Amino acid sequence: MIDQHALRGQDALNRRVFLGGAAGGLGYAALASLLQPGNARAATLSATGGLPAFPNHAPKAKRIIHLFQSGAPSQMDLFDPKPGLAKRRGEDLPESIRQGQRLTTMTSGQKSFPVAPSIFPFAQHGESGMWFSDLMPNIARHADRWCMIRSMFTEAINHDPAITFFQTGSQLAGRPSIGSWVSYGLGSENADLPAYIVLTSFGSGRKDDQPLYDRLWGAGFLPTKHQGVKFRNSGDPVLYLADPPGIDRDARRSTLDRIAALNAVRSSVVGDPEIAARTSQYEMAFRMQASVPDLVRISDEPKHVLDAYGPDVHRPGSYAFNCLLARRLSEKGVRFVQLFHMGWDHHFGLPEALKGQCKDTDQPTAALLDDLERRGMLDDTLVVWGGEFGRTIYSQGTLTETNYGRDHHPRCFTTLMAGAGVKPGLVWGATDDYSYNITTPDQKVHVHDLNATILHLMGIDHLRLTFPYQGRDFRLTDVHGEVVRGILG
Repeated sequence: MIDQHALRGQDALNRRVFLGGAAGGLGYAALASLLQPGNARAATLSATGGLPAFPNHAPKAKRIIHLFQSGAPSQMDLFDPKPGLAKRRGEDLPESIRQGQRLTTMTSGQKSFPVAPSIFPFAQHGESGMWFSDLMPNIARHADRWCMIRSMFTEAINHDPAITFFQTGSQLAGRPSIGSWVSYGLGSENADLPAYIVLTSFGSGRKDDQPLYDRLWGAGFLPTKHQGVKFRNSGDPVLYLADPPGIDRDARRSTLDRIAALNAVRSSVVGDPEIAARTSQYEMAFRMQASVPDLVRISDEPKHVLDAYGPDVHRPGSYAFNCLLARRLSEKGVRFVQLFHMGWDHHFGLPEALKGQCKDTDQPTAALLDDLERRGMLDDTLVVWGGEFGRTIYSQGTLTETNYGRDHHPRCFTTLMAGAGVKPGLVWGATDDYSYNITTPDQKVHVHDLNATILHLMGIDHLRLTFPYQGRDFRLTDVHGEVVRGILG
């Protein structure tokens, strides 16, 4: 006689989970981790056939704060001065520089590409003599802490594929984000908070800037418990922090215990790891109801700390507030905190818009470094500042003495890094006289290279952090990426 119960169970095992090669084992491991959190990673490794243990080597960084400037800051107006271009204002960009580069539809129809030198003065700072625009006096104050990479490049030329590529290693949506990979590889240090938390803020430079999508911090084909947990930038940071009227903590605990028991029965029949992931997330949400309210209540910070971040620190959801919150989250053991600050997409009216963005970010970014240093955390915290690509030296639209816009530019842009494991006061790579092409081929840094380096600093060999899906092993850096040894301290 055919066992109908077994057949129904087999039918419920969906094709995606089967092809992923993760049926059963991950689910059991995740359920076990609810009872024995300290053994969660070991259980997962055992269930998946003994993946390489992480970290692979002694990490320099225990945590990452990634200050992602969504929309692409203009490198030649902030970090990569080209004073010689003042004599070439309005001249057409030479074809020998452009070299037939593919343009976006926003400027491909222009009859000319007039050179628009930056109108902002630059100065050298610190013992390193690192150059910064006067729009960033506070960030510049930390010149001897920053490692400035001027030779970043990417293939993507539009925002959505470029930011998706930066996050996931692919221009196509659906892959796991870097924070999810870190969570999968290293797990969480705090059972009451996720390993990966995302914060967002709206810039004053351009309030209608490119939108952000939750898939940018999604787990893709990894177990969903590794996806980034987004804190809202208005109202309660997390929905349903408070239980409904009439439901106390004991009643909530009893409900979750019964749900977990039912899920365990179903998981034993189906073997779908998503069942265990859901149960794990229910438990995390329960614990966050107790841990999050105290985290976002910054009134317990000393006045001098709040003042250092600037007046916007008192406005929840602002970049300043999120920088302080990032420090508080990191202090509590969150491995990967990512701030997305929108408003950097300056196709027109760049000078005024850029002033607004720098006002948002300059003081809080510097205060974050000071705060980490004061608390003894900067030596084992990696701070990354940058966007998805750069901007063109030629003007989009009309060029005047005081106004210009800039289109997207993937061939070269600047990223800043500070803290754990990177050489302070170092400028890595250089660009030509137009900030258009990289002139140091041995110091070019692709997005895959940057991500490989970030994982390396966390103690992870990017070649070994893989996940089986649809018949092959995937990794964040795909089949590319080299650790940038020259920037390592």
